[in-house]
Amino acid sequence: MKKRVLITGASGFVGYHLIAAAISSGLEVYAAVRPSSNIKHLGEFDIQYTNPDFSNIDLLKKELEEKQYSYIIHASGITKAKTQEEYNTVNAEYTRNLALAAVTAAINLEKFIFVSSLAALGPLKDLSGLIEDNSPAHPVTNYGASKLLAEQYLAEINGLPLIVIRPTAVYGPREKDIFILLQTINKGLEPHIGSFKQQISFIYVKDLAKIIIDALFSDVTNKNYNVSDGGIYDRYALAEGVKKALHKRTWKFHLPVSAVSALAALMERIYKNSAGAPTLNKEKMNELTAVNWACNIEKLKADLGFKPAYNLENGLLETVNWYKNNKWL
Repeated sequence: MKKRVLITGASGFVGYHLIAAAISSGLEVYAAVRPSSNIKHLGEFDIQYTNPDFSNIDLLKKELEEKQYSYIIHASGITKAKTQEEYNTVNAEYTRNLALAAVTAAINLEKFIFVSSLAALGPLKDLSGLIEDNSPAHPVTNYGASKLLAEQYLAEINGLPLIVIRPTAVYGPREKDIFILLQTINKGLEPHIGSFKQQISFIYVKDLAKIIIDALFSDVTNKNYNVSDGGIYDRYALAEGVKKALHKRTWKFHLPVSAVSALAALMERIYKNSAGAPTLNKEKMNELTAVNWACNIEKLKADLGFKPAYNLENGLLETVNWYKNNKWL
């Protein structure tokens, strides 16, 4: 009999690849989705669907006991919101509710994986080191602060077989934010914010999904791991990889930080009375202008045997080919 895994955030970019990896590992997948979620792209998978109420611990306990999950991967969350309160509710409080339900429900839970973010720790202020798994946390966005709060909540729950995964910038088929840059480069334009030195890290979504599934079957608990492909890239590496994959030449130009910051402030005013939040805002500028997002993954390699199959160049090549084949580009 196959063991069951609950994957939250299943309709999202990372969720899709988690489902694929879980099925490949022989697990029975229950995909937690909202009633309003678009799940057409999940139709290729032999999976079950569920709609947990993350605001209610008692209903979550009932859900877990009915389904008898052996594993939980909590990848649900929001990356765009207008207030810290909204981020905290969805990313931190709902995470705590699910974990509390998991440790009090009558189930044999073997692992609870929380998909956090490198944003929970925040960037380093100079280029002299790498972000370690235990580096002091200094998030520079409300999103990062909410992920950090969720980690703190989970650390307080006794008996939770927890592993925290903190991916750096994730890219790959179906991703939509970095995809904006791909579209821009495809048009022959290559904008950069400022001209200061940066070191950045990335993780291909298939590698991320694989290490999360591998972590389910490990003997490790109560550990936090930063996740990247192990490479340290400069500010131009992403664009160079995309250009190579697209066989494109571009007009490279550098926008003044002050000009982009003004645009971010304008976008916030435009979206002030709307339901959504802009992709570019003043907080996002804190991330985009940070000088060091490179992280150390040696403990992840040692503890879980992580061997990234993709570096940035071959990951982008596969990604671009997918976008072309699926008419995104």
